[in-house]
Amino acid sequence: MGIYEEIASNKRRSFFLIFFFFGMVILLGLVIGLYYGSELFGIIFSLFIGFIYFLFSWYGGAGTILAMTKAKEATKPKYTHLINTVEGLSIAAGLPKPPKVYVIEDSALNAFATGRDPEHSSVTVTTGLLEKMNRLELEGVIAHELSHIKNFDIRVMLLASVMVGLTVLLSDFLLRSFLWGRRDRENNGVTIVLILVGFALAILAPIVGEIIKLSLSRKREYLADASGALLTRYPKGLADALRKIQNDPDPLVDHANKATAHLFISTPFRKTKSSFTKNLFSTHPPIEDRIKRLESM
Repeated sequence: MGIYEEIASNKRRSFFLIFFFFGMVILLGLVIGLYYGSELFGIIFSLFIGFIYFLFSWYGGAGTILAMTKAKEATKPKYTHLINTVEGLSIAAGLPKPPKVYVIEDSALNAFATGRDPEHSSVTVTTGLLEKMNRLELEGVIAHELSHIKNFDIRVMLLASVMVGLTVLLSDFLLRSFLWGRRDRENNGVTIVLILVGFALAILAPIVGEIIKLSLSRKREYLADASGALLTRYPKGLADALRKIQNDPDPLVDHANKATAHLFISTPFRKTKSSFTKNLFSTHPPIEDRIKRLESM
């Protein structure tokens, strides 16, 4: 597919994945409501918890991520080239303002974008990436991260993370209700079926939610690759950068963790042997596939 077809295809898939997330949370709320005798209560309860959880993540999420990764704001003259590159590509991308620029002292080759919208966003790169990339490759990486911002991927992934966290909270509440709540319920056939379905949903929902979130993360990486190539008009720059990242002998970003891994341009952990299970729970699509797609554009 060409660049525009790639973008349109991934946007459609991402929309359906987010829609499925909302359905899962409402279903959990419905089961909670059925258990307590009021479907409306369950749905309102799940939405209320989700709203509070979302507010904390919305206004404090980006700052927490930067603090967790030990990112420091880039300043001139030391990082003049990096800052100028971000500002120049931001203008080309039509962003309302250039995102803030941060640097992580780490030899691994990696970068990420975070924030809640283009007006409140940032781009972070490792010192290892700055040292190893040439001008065109660095522009490819920065264009990729700015595309995450322009395409509102940062908002979509924030929403996905909130939804996964919410399913875990609601599932835990549901399990505790079954184990320790309402011992006086009538144990008829309907109640037993409800409890069995509720147990299955409470156990499986967080797992399914995490798989969907990771699938969404992989789709957004393809979209950012395509959008970044469109921005620079030079897909080879990003392809060459990804090839260097793929061959990085020490890809581990010291302060990365499972909560932040999906943000990076490539997995910030050490490489492990590929398998179906590993690919299912991977935050990123295979770099080989991403390079092939870029080289075919």
